[in-house]
Amino acid sequence: MNLPQDFEQSIRPLFGDDLYNRLAEALDADDTPTSVRLNPFKQNGGDVTDELKDCCVPWCPTTGRYLKSRPNFTFDPLLHAGTYYVQEASSMFVDHVVRHLIHEPVRMLDLCAAPGGKSTALRAALPEGSLLFSNEPMRTRAQILSENLQKFGHEDVVVTNNYPRDYRKARIQFDAILADVPCSGEGMFRKDEGAREEWSLQNVENCWRLQREIISDIWGCLRPGGLLVYSTCTFNAHEDEENVTWIAEELGADFVDVPVESDWHITRALTGDAPVYRFLPGVSRGEGLFLAVLRKHGEAEGCLSTANGTDRKAEKPKKEKRRGNKSAKAGAKQPGNVAVPLNAPESYVVRRRTDALFAVPERWADTYDAADAELKIMHAGVCLGTEKGKDITPDQSLALSRQLADDAYPRVELGYTDAINYLRKEAVTLPEDTPRGFVLLTYRGRPLGFEKNIGNRANNLYPQEWRIKSSHVPAEELIINN
Repeated sequence: MNLPQDFEQSIRPLFGDDLYNRLAEALDADDTPTSVRLNPFKQNGGDVTDELKDCCVPWCPTTGRYLKSRPNFTFDPLLHAGTYYVQEASSMFVDHVVRHLIHEPVRMLDLCAAPGGKSTALRAALPEGSLLFSNEPMRTRAQILSENLQKFGHEDVVVTNNYPRDYRKARIQFDAILADVPCSGEGMFRKDEGAREEWSLQNVENCWRLQREIISDIWGCLRPGGLLVYSTCTFNAHEDEENVTWIAEELGADFVDVPVESDWHITRALTGDAPVYRFLPGVSRGEGLFLAVLRKHGEAEGCLSTANGTDRKAEKPKKEKRRGNKSAKAGAKQPGNVAVPLNAPESYVVRRRTDALFAVPERWADTYDAADAELKIMHAGVCLGTEKGKDITPDQSLALSRQLADDAYPRVELGYTDAINYLRKEAVTLPEDTPRGFVLLTYRGRPLGFEKNIGNRANNLYPQEWRIKSSHVPAEELIINN
């Protein structure tokens, strides 16, 4: 691999000859690791098949799996059902960080979240009762983020399409924030030729400034004593060690040390002595990642007190105050006579956005209303469906929710070929005895989505923008996750 000359001249002195040569050799290799992370809410005791599983990802052992080879994931219906997420192994380190530092429910923000790998990892690792805001500033990427969070199927999620300054204006407070900030992308050199072509010293400088601007904009949304997880997928100290040191000194924070094992082969600080964590190809088994955890100055509350060395009891979160009238227009008032086909339906309130109905857990409904007044919400809770006259057409989010009641809709189990056809949004013939109306289609027992049986045919309700576009027909059934 031809690495940019300026990259070598700037990184080699930082790394030293031995570490740099190991990195350069790994970037030139073809054996890029393949890994997936299982969705713990949709496993039913399943795991990666023995034919594909290599071993567990050591810093995410419960759900992270290395694979022996890279299959064509597109043609596994269980990927689309949300039973696992294809994620680079180094990025799964956030699972270890959250499980070590957060032990009681919190409100957390993933600030730069698309396509959703770290957000789904966070949602799996956070204690039940936590609320995760998952945000992406770019509209197209936010749509992909929303799709992946809906496939993951957890109800305690709000997906937004905003800039950090919008959150600052909304004045919603968070116990923890993950800022996986835009960077020069050196950690993507092995996987993405475009990352090498676009790299320049000027781009490093531009990213360094943007990263500080992003953290400055969001800093006021982090509660005193709250945790900031700062990460990049780049190698240089300018965007990494220098920036986290600046956050600590200029914004007011202390570094938090997270215990790691020596056989994870994590590279520690290359400048200074702050506790930081760098994953390097050729050293650790994964792509490039830099991560540091900082605690904002001030007295921590509740579960974060353990990271602060205190022992205060958790306090009840304060209710958000709604400002403006957008929330009223969106339907903050509960729409009447709307069935909620979820487990424990009494614990939800229903909110209307245009013609779509969302079931929002009542315990954070005030937070939703406050966010709806100020932010662009792409998805929240469980989208029940769309009103069409007197009917409600069930939404894909409902089909994939972990809380969908088992008896809410008649179910039809599909074989592999029909499942692929359904995911292509093609017609799927239902058994003759299938009841008319909305039917939930499943594959290997996991919901895929809805069809509407109108007797002589059935209308495929799978989202057009989510469909498999390839016309390729796999030679045999692809089974990755049991």
